[in-house]
Amino acid sequence: MRVLGIETSCDETGVAIYDTARPGADGLLAHAVYSQVALHAEYGGVVPELASRDHVRKLVPLVRQTLAEAMMGVGDLDGVAYTAGPGLVGALLVGAGVARSLAWALDLPAIGVHHMEGHLLAPLMEHDAVLGPPAPPFVALLVSGGHTQLVAVEAIGRYRLLGETLDDAAGEAFDKTAKLMGLPYPGGPQLAALAVQGRPGAYRFSRPMTDRPGLDFSFSGLKTQVMLAWRGSDQSDATRADIARGFEDAVVETLAIKCARALDAAGCEVLVVAGGVGANRRLRATLQEMAARRGGRVCFPPPELCTDNGAMIAFAGALRLAAGQRGDARVHVTPRWDMATLPTLAARDAASS
Repeated sequence: MRVLGIETSCDETGVAIYDTARPGADGLLAHAVYSQVALHAEYGGVVPELASRDHVRKLVPLVRQTLAEAMMGVGDLDGVAYTAGPGLVGALLVGAGVARSLAWALDLPAIGVHHMEGHLLAPLMEHDAVLGPPAPPFVALLVSGGHTQLVAVEAIGRYRLLGETLDDAAGEAFDKTAKLMGLPYPGGPQLAALAVQGRPGAYRFSRPMTDRPGLDFSFSGLKTQVMLAWRGSDQSDATRADIARGFEDAVVETLAIKCARALDAAGCEVLVVAGGVGANRRLRATLQEMAARRGGRVCFPPPELCTDNGAMIAFAGALRLAAGQRGDARVHVTPRWDMATLPTLAARDAASS
C-alpha cells in the first residue's frame, strides 16, 4: 500500500508517503515538514488558534509538494492516515478534515493514528545492516515536549505503560529551563547547544525519583533547582553554560537510570527511543553506553524523524491499513488518548506488510 500520512497535532505540519512494498526506510517515498517556530517565537510558546490557522494555510500545498516529490498523483494512493490524537484539538481537526475529505473523494480507506504510536514505531523504519530493525518485545522511551513515558511493547499495537512523568515532560522542562535563563524560543535545542560549552560538574542537580523504586518521572523540582541556582549566580554567559550542562546531565542520567530499570522490569535488552528529545546527542550517547554495558541494543529514528513528522504517521497508518484496520467516515480526533486502548496488530500482519 502507498499511504499518505498527515501530522498536525501541534506546531509542525507534516506530510509523507510510505510504500509497504519497500522495506524500512526505503519505503519512505517522500516527506516534508513545515515548522511554525517563527510564528510562535514572539509569544514564547505555541498559540493553539494560530497553530490551527497555519495548518490550514500550509497543509494542502505540502500534500501537493510531497506527491510531486514522490512522482505520484492522488490516484496512485492506496490509503490515507492522519494523526487523530493526542494533541491540540483545533490543529488535529485540520489534518483529520483534510485526510477524511481526500479519502472520501478518492474512495480510499483512511485511519486515524495515535501520535505517540507514530513516534514509537518510527525507529522500525531504520534498518541496521547487521541486526535489522528492532522487533518486539522491547521497551520504548517516548520523550518529547508533551510526553515522557516508558512503554513495554509486547507486539505492535499491544502496549503496557510502565511509567510516565507526574508533572513536566522532559522536553517541556528543557524549554522552561531555557526560558528562565533568557534563551530564545524554542529553548530546548538552544539549551542543549549551550550545554556543550559548560563545565561538567560545575553544577550538580538532583536526579529526580531515582532514589526510590518505580519508573515514574518528575522534572518540576529539577526546574526549580535550576531557577534558584540561576537567580543566585552572577548570570554570566559562562555560568549560564555551566548550569545548562548541569541540567542536561541531570535529565539525561535520570532517563538512563529509569530506562535500565524498565529493561529489567520487562525482561528484555532492546530499547527504542523516540520523540523530539530523542535527538539530543548527550542522551543518545549515554543510552548507547548503558545498552552496551548490558549487552543490549538501543535504537533511534534518524534525527529528522524525532520531532513531529508525517513519515511516522504514514508508516504507522500503513501497518494498520495493511492489516485490514479501517476508520469509519467520521472526522475523529481525541485530544487525550490512552495508547493501551489501541487494537492489537498481530506480528504476522506487521511482518507481511
